[in-house]
Amino acid sequence: MSTGAGIAPNLALDQEVARLRAAGKRVVHLGFGEARLPLPAALVRALADGAGHTAYGPVAGRPEVRAAVAGYHSRRGLPTEAEQVVVAPGSKPLLMALVAAVEGDVLLPRPAWVTYGPQARLMGRRAWGVDIPQRCGGVPEPAALADTVRRIREQGRRPGLLVLTLPDNPTGTLAPPELVRALCRVAREADLTVVSDEIYRDLLHDPAAVFLSPAESAPERTVITTGLSKTHALGGWRIGSARFPTGDRGAALRARVLATASEVWSSLAGPLQSVAHHAYDEPRELTEHVARGARLHAAVARAVHRTMTDAGAECRSPDGGFYVYPDLEPARAALAAHGAVDSVSLERVLLERAGVAVLGGHHFGDDPHALRFRAATSLLYGATDRLRTSALESDDPARLPHIRRELDHLAQALTKLTA
Repeated sequence: MSTGAGIAPNLALDQEVARLRAAGKRVVHLGFGEARLPLPAALVRALADGAGHTAYGPVAGRPEVRAAVAGYHSRRGLPTEAEQVVVAPGSKPLLMALVAAVEGDVLLPRPAWVTYGPQARLMGRRAWGVDIPQRCGGVPEPAALADTVRRIREQGRRPGLLVLTLPDNPTGTLAPPELVRALCRVAREADLTVVSDEIYRDLLHDPAAVFLSPAESAPERTVITTGLSKTHALGGWRIGSARFPTGDRGAALRARVLATASEVWSSLAGPLQSVAHHAYDEPRELTEHVARGARLHAAVARAVHRTMTDAGAECRSPDGGFYVYPDLEPARAALAAHGAVDSVSLERVLLERAGVAVLGGHHFGDDPHALRFRAATSLLYGATDRLRTSALESDDPARLPHIRRELDHLAQALTKLTA
């Protein structure tokens, strides 16, 4: 993982790919988890309608916006009041404010999204990676979590915050309900505060999949963070939200987050609160747009997964979002001949010799000697709105010529390095 001394590796790689492409290089970009989809007209109208909101407004967000977020969670089986909600310029600052609000060390699944660990270190907290189960990512293995809590205490330290991701970035998988329940039992026994990053919740590949939020199993200690960057492809608009528990614990935690917010970002920009209000109200045209996006993400992620496994990689099947996390250990000897002997050199070789941009597993806190990396599939949909719209509307987007060309280039590049 990044130490916090430089910009985040996913952002740095995205800038490097832009530089290479500007220089005329062919690059298949699998290194940046941005959902580049056509912008719904309804959200453009909401932004324009909100232009008159030029005042700072309440730190937590306007009442009607928080009520809309509360309704969003309530429709997902989590009764919520507006007083439990905070909106912010993206979920990242909310996550960092939560690290600041909870005393003690931070426990993370290993591998975990590139931002969690650096945020902990920037706040002077120690981050502990805990290995994930074989089936899925985004959550630590329960017995390993309990053992890590014990080791933290033996060192005279205090375990404080447990961060989970459902569905997961980087593995693209979803923890099953029984695993979530087991983790919540460990969290309660250890008195951990749980942050459940559910920004990909509405992008499950199977709409009938069973999703259990930790806020259902451990409601008194779980904060949910989410946002519109992935579901609505609004990454650059920076709209995030958090749902806090009821009761004294939740109220105190929310108050500490708001204290940080008041000194750091003041409030979510007024026009973007109008966008959040409309999006979290979930009018039909937007729910249909999100559902089409989920189908597109599923189809292309499955195609990339097949490409990886055809090249000999071991790889969990994706359940949600737009990521796969291959392990090229079976091709170690062939890759070593090209100079790829760990995740750092594998990332470099894939980019320089094969024209494929990925993020090596070391950025996610994984074993740097392993040959694992994250491939983000959402930048394959096309460079223009016309191409992205055709992908969004297609019954078989992986067969569209512009996506097929990228998949073929990826397959050829992997074959070149692993054969």
